[in-house]
Amino acid sequence: MGLFRLLFWIAIIAAAFWLWRRLTRPTTTRPQRPDATAKPAPMVRCQQCGIHVPRDNALAKGEQWFCSQDHLDQDTKSREH
Repeated sequence: MGLFRLLFWIAIIAAAFWLWRRLTRPTTTRPQRPDATAKPAPMVRCQQCGIHVPRDNALAKGEQWFCSQDHLDQDTKSREH
């Protein structure tokens, strides 16, 4: 009977501690989802390496897109030869 009483009091103390922590902890707000009306940035494919980058960050040469100045230069050099 003594073991049952001990386990009962441990459970009561644990429940009280959990409730106290839950009530005293500041509430955290979940991060809001991005605006549903916002459209994703259009992506383009680098002609040199094939990686997709946002069009705002890509470099254009005519109808071709490149992820970096190096890849733009490499494409220009390969077409000269």
